[in-house]
Amino acid sequence: MTYLSHVADRVFGRPLFIHRYKAAVIASVLGERVGIDPSMFDLSEVPEAFKRTGPRANRLIGEPEGAYDERGRLIAVLYNVVDGVATIPVIGTLINRGAFIGEDSSGFTSYEGLGTQIAAAVADPKVGAILLDIDSPGGEATGMFALAEQVRAARQVKPVTALVNDMAASAAYGIASASTEVVVSPTSITGSIGVVMLHMDQSKEMQNKGRTPTLIYAGAHKVDGNPFGPLTENVRSDLQREVNVFYDRFVETVATGRPSLTADAIRATEASTFIGAEAEANGLADRVGTFAETLSRLSAQVRSNQRRTPMTANNGPAEITAVDQAQIRSEGETAGARAAQARISSILTCEEAKGREPQAQNLALNTSLSVDEAKALLATLPVAPPQQQQQPTRTIEERSGPAFDAGLPETKPDARASWRASLKRVGATLPQ
Repeated sequence: MTYLSHVADRVFGRPLFIHRYKAAVIASVLGERVGIDPSMFDLSEVPEAFKRTGPRANRLIGEPEGAYDERGRLIAVLYNVVDGVATIPVIGTLINRGAFIGEDSSGFTSYEGLGTQIAAAVADPKVGAILLDIDSPGGEATGMFALAEQVRAARQVKPVTALVNDMAASAAYGIASASTEVVVSPTSITGSIGVVMLHMDQSKEMQNKGRTPTLIYAGAHKVDGNPFGPLTENVRSDLQREVNVFYDRFVETVATGRPSLTADAIRATEASTFIGAEAEANGLADRVGTFAETLSRLSAQVRSNQRRTPMTANNGPAEITAVDQAQIRSEGETAGARAAQARISSILTCEEAKGREPQAQNLALNTSLSVDEAKALLATLPVAPPQQQQQPTRTIEERSGPAFDAGLPETKPDARASWRASLKRVGATLPQ
C-alpha cells in the first residue's frame, strides 16, 4: 500500500527548508503518480549525493545505548557511545513528526526522534559529549526551530559538536548552527539557508483528461494555492509573505546559534552552499575535520574532563588565620548548601516539571544547570501520558533510580548507583 498523497502533501504548497536539488529529485520521483509530468524536472545537473538513499554516516562503531527494562536489558537503541561520546546520526530528509528513531526505510529522519535521542544523551551519565553526524539536504520547516532550541539548551549541559559529513543543507544546517561547534569534512556541502515552496498547476492536465474539479468552500482564502489552477497575483503575494516569515525566523535561529554571524551576513549568502573549508571562511563552520579526527578529539576532551579535579584555594592572605579560614569555609559551605537546596526545590516544583518528573529529578541532582536553564530544557521534552505520571510512593533512594529518559524505561543498575551516590553527596552538604 502506498501513501503518495501524504508524501505530496508534505512537498507541495508548504514552506520547506531543503536544498533545491533535493526538492527537484522528490518532485521528479513522485512524477505522474500524483499528476506531475516528470520531464518538467531536469536532473542532469543534480549530484549523485542528492539521489542516493543508502546509509551515509558511520553508525557502526561504539557501544549501543538507549532504553533499558527493569532487568537492565537494552530494549531500544538511541545512540552509540564511543569513549564517552554519544554519536547521533542526522540522516536523509527531515520531517517534523515520526515516532521512530534514526532514518527509516523511506529515508526520513524525524525531529521528534532526534529530540528524544538528544534528551537521553544529555541525561546519560556515561555520555560526556554529543556528536551529531549530519548528512542531510534538509526537509520540513515546521519542527526545526524547536529542535534547534533543544540543541542550544543541551550544549549548556554537555558540549554538542555538529559534524557535516558530508551535507548539512537548509534545515540540517539550522540544527547544526545550534551546536557548540560546527565541523565540516573537506568535501562537505554546507549552507542553503533559505526557504522554498513548490506549487504545481495541474489545470491543463485535468483538462486533457476531461476532468473538471469543482471546489465548494467558505472563506475567501480557503482554497488559495490549490493545484487545479494557476496562482493569482494576490495568492502568490500571500504565499511569498509566508515564505518570508519562515525565512526571517530561519535567519534569526542561525544568528542565535552562531553569534559571530550577523543576520545581514546570513542573508548575504542568498541560500548558497559552501564546499569544505569555504564554510569556515564564510563563518558557517569552526574547523575542517573528518569523522575519525573529530571523534578522537572529543573522546580526549571527555577523558580530560573526567580526570580533572576541582581546584582549591589554599594560599589565602597571611593575615587570615586558620580559625578565620575554617569559619569562612563553614559559612560558605552552609550558604552553598542552602543555595543548592533552593535550586533543587525550584527545579522539581516548577511548572515545566509536571509530567516530566524523572527528567526534572535528573537535571536537579546530576547537572549544574540553573533553574531557568533547566526549565528551558524541560519545556522541550514530551510530557508523559497521565497513566505514566501516576507512580506508587517510593523512598528517595528508589526514586533516584530512573534515569532521565524522555519517557523511556529505567536505566541499567550501574546508572542507578551513580544517582544514589549523587544524592548522598548532595545530602552530605546540607545543614543539619
